[in-house]
Amino acid sequence: MKSIGILLFNDAEELDFIGPLEVFGMASNWVDLTINTVAEQAQTVKARYGLKIQPDYGFADAPAFDVVLVPGGLGARTHARHNNLILDYLRHQRDRGWVVSVCTGALVLSAAGLLDGQRATTHYTAFDLLAENSQITVEREQRYIIAPPIASSAGVSAGIDLALALLETWFTPELRAQVAERIEWR
Repeated sequence: MKSIGILLFNDAEELDFIGPLEVFGMASNWVDLTINTVAEQAQTVKARYGLKIQPDYGFADAPAFDVVLVPGGLGARTHARHNNLILDYLRHQRDRGWVVSVCTGALVLSAAGLLDGQRATTHYTAFDLLAENSQITVEREQRYIIAPPIASSAGVSAGIDLALALLETWFTPELRAQVAERIEWR
């Protein structure tokens, strides 16, 4: 079984986490995957365009996840990357398993020091911001990068491509193809 925790915070970009959630959720029809949401506290989070979500867990009561996915969006730029509780949670997570970013979620991973010495990508509008950390090699032409136990994707819809690629990494190319076909991703 592989457990995935999707980190939520106010002003996270909806598609950054909903797209991968759909991919992983679809895959759970064929493989043993559990998907939950986690936030600093188990209180309603309001995403960038108004979607309100009740996280399954707060940091204090969250189980250990094999993977934590960090979305981007305005909230990643303005507060998640400056929130020490989030940064500490992610540092601790790296000792347990994978940490994956979508879009400007890479800025949060950078702030936590998780991208030091790594190649990473992000939304094109944040390339220069990510490059301010000289320990990161910013890949401007890559849709996603998988460097276990870290992975990052370019902006917004690239999170779906990354989630599909992770299914292949963790399971099989056939599962990736099956899920892509079911969600009609071309």
